[in-house]
Amino acid sequence: MADSCLGPSSSKPTTLFSQLSSHTSWTCPSFSLSLPSPCNFSFTAKKPLFFSSSSSSSLMSSIPNGPSNSTRFIAQNSHCSSGSSSPRNNQPSLLVFSGGTAFNGVVEELKKLTTCVAHVLPVSDDGGSTAEIVRVLGGPAVGDIRSRCLRLSDQSTSEALAVRTLLGYRLPLEAQVAKSEWYDIVEGQHPLWKGVSKPYRETIRAFLVYFQDQILRHADELFSFSNGSIGNFFFAGARIFFRSLDAAIFLFSRVSDIPTDSLVLPVISTNDRLTLGCELWDGTIIRGQNEISHPSKCSVQTIDKGSSSASALPARIKRVFYMSSEGCNLLHEVFPSVNPTVFEKLQSVDCIVFAMGSLFTSICPSLVLRGIGEIISSRWCPKVLLLNGTPDRETSGFTASCFVTAITDALNRTYGDPENCLKNTPNQYINTILVPKDGQIPVDVEVLTAQGIFHVVTVDSIPDPKVGVIFDPESLIEALSNLLHAPIHVK
Repeated sequence: MADSCLGPSSSKPTTLFSQLSSHTSWTCPSFSLSLPSPCNFSFTAKKPLFFSSSSSSSLMSSIPNGPSNSTRFIAQNSHCSSGSSSPRNNQPSLLVFSGGTAFNGVVEELKKLTTCVAHVLPVSDDGGSTAEIVRVLGGPAVGDIRSRCLRLSDQSTSEALAVRTLLGYRLPLEAQVAKSEWYDIVEGQHPLWKGVSKPYRETIRAFLVYFQDQILRHADELFSFSNGSIGNFFFAGARIFFRSLDAAIFLFSRVSDIPTDSLVLPVISTNDRLTLGCELWDGTIIRGQNEISHPSKCSVQTIDKGSSSASALPARIKRVFYMSSEGCNLLHEVFPSVNPTVFEKLQSVDCIVFAMGSLFTSICPSLVLRGIGEIISSRWCPKVLLLNGTPDRETSGFTASCFVTAITDALNRTYGDPENCLKNTPNQYINTILVPKDGQIPVDVEVLTAQGIFHVVTVDSIPDPKVGVIFDPESLIEALSNLLHAPIHVK
């Protein structure tokens, strides 16, 4: 099937903010900031952001060497949710493999069905605002994580909306204007701070200032603030300070008051830069997610990820894999380890969803990792593919069965190390396909049947001016709800 579809046919939570105390006052070359004491931040959010601690030490006591290991507890203990609240017993649990754009449009509607969702996202994006952060400061890409966190954030109060607006704001394209506006934000003088109370403001500013400090420490690399995302800057500052992406997600989710049973999980929990590569069926190797999906000769700052107007690939994609970001051999394949929480959730959720989006650069990067295919194939639950409504650069000429084959090959690691590949059938990974009505991707039912997939459901769709046909969010969530209450006949 691969030849026909993909071939060459063309510790306790209180420990964290024991670091924030009455002595938390620090200065970088351009900005200064003091945080309030004690750090018992009870905001107008639904739950306290942090809990008070009796211990006291300076936030910046470890700079330039960074914080002690005690600040890294979140990677093991919190998984970007806090407090003692447990999921409501009547809520179904989902794990969704997605990127940072396409599935965002249904996140709000999904909350009406359940908030008990683990959102698994890649951290290999190298375009837009993320690219500039990675270029100067290194580390994993945070753009997709930030985008999903914002979609999940609380909107029930005026202050929650103000925080969401601030962290979702992008600076102007003109470089000097963007830099000037950034300084106003860091100094707390920008109108975006209106409606944000002092505890929130000083907590958010602390990590924006720390991000600015890191930029100044890399003065040999001229940083461009053009079209920069304030949320990305906050995320990057928190990640570098805590030396933990999980800790940064935890902080962001508490600042944004994300429901405690909604998890935003990087599929790879790392502080290192990750580079995605792909091999085409003609043998070509392409390095970098953006070069695969949205190549552009213009500035990466202006790339529109929603556009499908990029020129066609010279051949179809055979596989995606991770490439070395250091050393002399940048074509060397590497094998990162999966975030343990992803394994944990995969083993227990009621439904596994492969979301719509860029197949090879948003979905497959999470599937090619060792251990993912083993767990999914062993689960007896709805395993649902949300088919795209419109082909893109990565899937030109694809049918529905080609999507199934690509996902199967990724989970089986078919074209990777032969000693670590699996031989599972497509229906061990996917047993249901939801198809948007009037979509442009042919649904080849006979081939799907041969693959062992018999449950194909058409869902109402709506037009989108950028990408064409997309799922109607309400209809999609209704279809997922029906699946969760239906008997499962196949593995």
